[in-house]
Amino acid sequence: MLGLIGKKIGMTQVFDDSGELMPVTVIKVEPNLVVGQRTADRNGYSAVVLGAINAKASRLTKPVLGQYAKNDLDPKKYLVEMRDFDHDCKIGDSLGVELLENSAFVDVVGTSKGKGFQGVMKRHGFGGGRKTHGSKFHRGNGSTGMAAYPSRVIKGTKMPGRMGGEQCTSQNLRVVRIDAERQMILVHGAVPGTKDGYVIVQRAKKKG
Repeated sequence: MLGLIGKKIGMTQVFDDSGELMPVTVIKVEPNLVVGQRTADRNGYSAVVLGAINAKASRLTKPVLGQYAKNDLDPKKYLVEMRDFDHDCKIGDSLGVELLENSAFVDVVGTSKGKGFQGVMKRHGFGGGRKTHGSKFHRGNGSTGMAAYPSRVIKGTKMPGRMGGEQCTSQNLRVVRIDAERQMILVHGAVPGTKDGYVIVQRAKKKG
Protein backbone atom coordinates (compact mmCIF):
# COMPACT_ATOMS: atom_id res chain seq x y z
CA MET A 1 0.00 0.00 0.00
CA LEU A 2 1.63 3.22 -1.17
CA GLY A 3 1.21 6.24 1.08
CA LEU A 4 2.81 9.47 2.26
CA ILE A 5 2.62 11.89 5.17
CA GLY A 6 1.28 15.30 4.19
CA LYS A 7 -0.03 18.55 5.65
CA LYS A 8 -3.51 19.88 4.91
CA ILE A 9 -3.05 23.43 3.62
CA GLY A 10 -6.73 24.20 3.11
CA MET A 11 -9.45 24.22 0.45
CA THR A 12 -9.83 26.14 -2.79
CA GLN A 13 -11.57 25.85 -6.17
CA VAL A 14 -10.25 24.87 -9.59
CA PHE A 15 -11.75 24.37 -13.05
CA ASP A 16 -11.57 20.94 -14.63
CA ASP A 17 -11.03 20.23 -18.33
CA SER A 18 -14.75 20.63 -19.07
CA GLY A 19 -14.86 24.05 -17.40
CA GLU A 20 -16.75 22.87 -14.32
CA LEU A 21 -15.80 24.45 -11.00
CA MET A 22 -14.96 21.95 -8.29
CA PRO A 23 -13.88 22.20 -4.62
CA VAL A 24 -10.47 20.72 -3.84
CA THR A 25 -8.27 20.24 -0.80
CA VAL A 26 -4.60 21.16 -1.11
CA ILE A 27 -2.22 18.76 0.64
CA LYS A 28 1.49 19.50 0.81
CA VAL A 29 3.60 16.38 0.98
CA GLU A 30 6.54 16.92 3.29
CA PRO A 31 9.78 15.04 2.48
CA ASN A 32 9.09 11.51 3.68
CA LEU A 33 12.19 9.75 4.96
CA VAL A 34 12.37 5.97 5.21
CA VAL A 35 13.47 5.48 8.83
CA GLY A 36 12.77 1.77 9.26
CA GLN A 37 11.74 -1.45 7.58
CA ARG A 38 9.81 -4.51 8.74
CA THR A 39 10.49 -7.86 7.09
CA ALA A 40 8.53 -11.09 7.06
CA ASP A 41 11.51 -13.07 8.35
CA ARG A 42 12.14 -10.88 11.38
CA ASN A 43 8.78 -9.25 12.13
CA GLY A 44 6.27 -11.57 10.50
CA TYR A 45 5.04 -8.94 8.03
CA SER A 46 6.39 -6.53 5.45
CA ALA A 47 6.22 -2.78 6.03
CA VAL A 48 8.08 0.52 5.71
CA VAL A 49 8.29 3.19 8.43
CA LEU A 50 8.10 6.75 7.09
CA GLY A 51 9.03 9.86 9.04
CA ALA A 52 8.35 13.54 8.40
CA ILE A 53 9.24 16.87 10.06
CA ASN A 54 12.41 17.07 12.13
CA ALA A 55 11.91 16.67 15.88
CA LYS A 56 13.85 18.15 18.78
CA ALA A 57 16.25 15.63 20.27
CA SER A 58 15.31 16.84 23.77
CA ARG A 59 11.75 15.56 23.26
CA LEU A 60 12.77 11.99 22.45
CA THR A 61 14.04 9.19 24.65
CA LYS A 62 17.57 7.84 24.39
CA PRO A 63 16.49 4.46 22.94
CA VAL A 64 14.58 6.23 20.15
CA LEU A 65 17.49 8.57 19.46
CA GLY A 66 19.76 5.54 19.31
CA GLN A 67 17.65 4.06 16.52
CA TYR A 68 18.11 7.21 14.44
CA ALA A 69 21.82 7.49 15.27
CA LYS A 70 22.41 3.88 14.19
CA ASN A 71 21.20 4.76 10.69
CA ASP A 72 22.70 8.28 10.74
CA LEU A 73 19.28 9.95 10.37
CA ASP A 74 17.70 13.06 11.84
CA PRO A 75 14.92 12.31 14.37
CA LYS A 76 11.41 12.76 13.01
CA LYS A 77 8.26 14.08 14.66
CA TYR A 78 5.65 12.04 12.76
CA LEU A 79 6.07 8.34 12.07
CA VAL A 80 3.77 6.12 10.03
CA GLU A 81 4.10 2.42 9.29
CA MET A 82 2.94 1.45 5.80
CA ARG A 83 2.28 -2.25 5.33
CA ASP A 84 2.90 -4.00 2.01
CA PHE A 85 4.66 -0.94 0.57
CA ASP A 86 4.66 -1.39 -3.23
CA HIS A 87 7.88 0.50 -3.86
CA ASP A 88 11.52 -0.52 -3.68
CA CYS A 89 13.29 1.63 -1.11
CA LYS A 90 15.85 1.41 1.64
CA ILE A 91 16.48 3.19 4.93
CA GLY A 92 17.56 6.77 4.29
CA ASP A 93 15.63 7.23 1.03
CA SER A 94 13.49 10.34 0.65
CA LEU A 95 10.07 9.97 -0.99
CA GLY A 96 7.88 12.66 -2.52
CA VAL A 97 4.56 13.20 -4.25
CA GLU A 98 5.88 11.46 -7.37
CA LEU A 99 5.07 8.21 -5.59
CA LEU A 100 1.34 8.78 -6.22
CA GLU A 101 1.55 10.02 -9.81
CA ASN A 102 -0.16 6.90 -11.18
CA SER A 103 -2.97 6.94 -8.60
CA ALA A 104 -6.32 8.23 -9.85
CA PHE A 105 -7.98 7.94 -6.42
CA VAL A 106 -6.61 8.20 -2.88
CA ASP A 107 -7.73 7.63 0.70
CA VAL A 108 -6.91 10.36 3.22
CA VAL A 109 -6.59 9.49 6.92
CA GLY A 110 -6.73 12.29 9.47
CA THR A 111 -8.01 13.36 12.88
CA SER A 112 -11.42 15.03 12.73
CA LYS A 113 -12.02 18.43 14.30
CA GLY A 114 -12.92 18.27 17.98
CA LYS A 115 -16.44 19.55 18.73
CA GLY A 116 -16.38 19.21 22.52
CA PHE A 117 -19.32 17.87 24.54
CA GLN A 118 -22.41 17.77 22.31
CA GLY A 119 -26.00 16.62 22.61
CA VAL A 120 -27.70 13.80 20.75
CA MET A 121 -29.13 16.01 18.00
CA LYS A 122 -25.73 17.26 16.86
CA ARG A 123 -23.77 14.14 17.77
CA HIS A 124 -26.13 11.45 16.45
CA GLY A 125 -28.64 13.34 14.32
CA PHE A 126 -31.69 12.83 16.55
CA GLY A 127 -34.82 14.62 15.37
CA GLY A 128 -35.75 16.14 18.73
CA GLY A 129 -39.23 16.92 20.00
CA ARG A 130 -41.92 19.36 18.92
CA LYS A 131 -41.11 23.05 19.06
CA THR A 132 -44.66 23.96 20.06
CA HIS A 133 -46.30 25.66 23.02
CA GLY A 134 -46.79 23.31 25.93
CA SER A 135 -44.17 20.78 24.88
CA LYS A 136 -41.51 20.09 27.47
CA PHE A 137 -39.39 17.89 25.22
CA HIS A 138 -37.21 19.68 22.66
CA ARG A 139 -33.58 18.56 22.35
CA GLY A 140 -33.34 15.72 24.86
CA ASN A 141 -32.47 12.11 24.09
CA GLY A 142 -35.65 10.59 25.52
CA SER A 143 -35.84 7.26 27.31
CA THR A 144 -32.57 5.38 27.78
CA GLY A 145 -33.87 2.35 29.71
CA MET A 146 -36.94 0.96 31.49
CA ALA A 147 -37.52 0.39 35.20
CA ALA A 148 -38.66 -3.25 35.19
CA TYR A 149 -36.55 -4.62 32.35
CA PRO A 150 -33.70 -4.31 31.61
CA SER A 151 -33.38 -1.97 34.63
CA ARG A 152 -30.22 -0.48 33.19
CA VAL A 153 -28.87 1.43 30.23
CA ILE A 154 -27.83 -0.90 27.41
CA LYS A 155 -24.19 -0.59 26.37
CA GLY A 156 -23.75 1.39 23.18
CA THR A 157 -26.86 3.54 23.66
CA LYS A 158 -26.51 6.80 21.76
CA MET A 159 -26.14 9.55 24.35
CA PRO A 160 -24.53 12.98 24.70
CA GLY A 161 -20.76 13.07 24.95
CA ARG A 162 -17.47 14.12 23.43
CA MET A 163 -17.67 14.54 19.66
CA GLY A 164 -14.87 14.63 17.10
CA GLY A 165 -11.14 14.33 17.64
CA GLU A 166 -11.12 10.80 16.24
CA GLN A 167 -9.20 9.19 13.42
CA CYS A 168 -11.33 8.89 10.31
CA THR A 169 -10.77 8.18 6.63
CA SER A 170 -12.17 9.84 3.51
CA GLN A 171 -12.16 7.17 0.82
CA ASN A 172 -11.97 7.28 -2.97
CA LEU A 173 -11.10 10.96 -3.38
CA ARG A 174 -10.25 11.76 -6.99
CA VAL A 175 -6.80 13.21 -7.62
CA VAL A 176 -7.37 16.45 -9.52
CA ARG A 177 -3.79 17.62 -9.88
CA ILE A 178 -0.27 16.77 -8.73
CA ASP A 179 2.34 19.53 -8.55
CA ALA A 180 5.70 17.78 -8.35
CA GLU A 181 7.63 21.05 -8.25
CA ARG A 182 5.88 22.32 -5.11
CA GLN A 183 5.20 18.82 -3.74
CA MET A 184 1.45 19.37 -3.58
CA ILE A 185 -1.51 17.18 -4.39
CA LEU A 186 -5.06 18.44 -5.02
CA VAL A 187 -7.91 16.06 -4.21
CA HIS A 188 -11.60 16.52 -4.97
CA GLY A 189 -13.68 17.29 -1.88
CA ALA A 190 -12.92 17.67 1.81
CA VAL A 191 -10.57 15.69 4.02
CA PRO A 192 -10.70 15.27 7.81
CA GLY A 193 -8.78 17.58 10.11
CA THR A 194 -7.92 21.23 10.57
CA LYS A 195 -5.72 23.49 8.48
CA ASP A 196 -2.03 22.67 8.95
CA GLY A 197 -3.04 19.29 10.36
CA TYR A 198 -1.08 16.23 9.28
CA VAL A 199 -2.76 13.52 7.25
CA ILE A 200 -1.83 10.27 5.53
CA VAL A 201 -2.44 10.15 1.79
CA GLN A 202 -2.49 6.62 0.43
CA ARG A 203 -3.57 4.88 -2.74
CA ALA A 204 -7.28 4.06 -2.59
CA LYS A 205 -7.94 0.51 -1.43
CA LYS A 206 -11.25 0.16 -3.29
CA LYS A 207 -10.54 2.04 -6.52
CA GLY A 208 -6.75 2.18 -6.77
